[in-house]
Amino acid sequence: MKQKSEQQGIFYAILSYVIWGILPIYWHQLDSVPAGQILAHRVIWAFVFMMSLLVVVGKRQLFLSTVKQLFAEKKKFSALTIASFLVVTNWGIYIWAVNNGHILQTSLGYYINPLVSVVLGIIVLKERLTIIQYFSVIIAFLGVLVVSIDSGGVPYISLALAGTFATYGLIKKMIPIDAEIGIAVESMMVFPVALLYLFSSDVNMGSDWKQTVMLVAAGAVTAIPLLFFSKGARLIPLSTLGFVQFIAPTMMLFIGVFVYKETFTMAHLVSFTLIWIGLLIFSLSKTKIFAKNSSNKSKQASV
Repeated sequence: MKQKSEQQGIFYAILSYVIWGILPIYWHQLDSVPAGQILAHRVIWAFVFMMSLLVVVGKRQLFLSTVKQLFAEKKKFSALTIASFLVVTNWGIYIWAVNNGHILQTSLGYYINPLVSVVLGIIVLKERLTIIQYFSVIIAFLGVLVVSIDSGGVPYISLALAGTFATYGLIKKMIPIDAEIGIAVESMMVFPVALLYLFSSDVNMGSDWKQTVMLVAAGAVTAIPLLFFSKGARLIPLSTLGFVQFIAPTMMLFIGVFVYKETFTMAHLVSFTLIWIGLLIFSLSKTKIFAKNSSNKSKQASV
């Protein structure tokens, strides 16, 4: 049963990261709209989408009771508020970076993200890794280090993206709340700020009907992968979730290089190779055969 739940969690996590992986193309179509306004539209329409979804699936009453309960539980309320602003900050940095020619920086950020998730899982949640898993993390870290050194300075965009989303993932892991309800509550918490920002600025609904539709659809585009991510995060270890996250930055890397013609250096190639070797080793370490062999070796060593 536990194995089946973990398999479902991995499926949801992979689905969320595949969607996130292709989103640079979506946001790039809106590059004539200021990043702040795109972000505000994401928040507002995500809230509208989630409230509509809750009505359709019959969870409106559960949402209201959950909100009432959260107001009574200050720690949970504070944690979800922090999570809400963390993910919105992540969105804002990401949108700005994509629309200003830094897709490879966003890719690097989401490569670093799993490493931060693994570290948080070990430090905060006391998750344990095997020696081979530690080895895979070190290899992946070296891959990130190579491209960081090659960039000639501290990759602030990448580090900000990694830190905000990894911490968001940690909070989601620690708070057992229904996925749909959780996203609705998060979007509700930042909705007033987004609405105030949008109406206090020179509102831009896009230069044509296509962009207007895309801004409105940003709600669904934002909420759907978050729903999948939330379901996955609750069913699998944070360390495993961290390595599934390599899917999105790899897709972003290809999009940046082959679609938007950003420069791809030898350092990028070395980094990409090391990270995927680390991912492969970590993935193999989660298989039954590998785990069984490791267990047998441990028993022999103890004898």
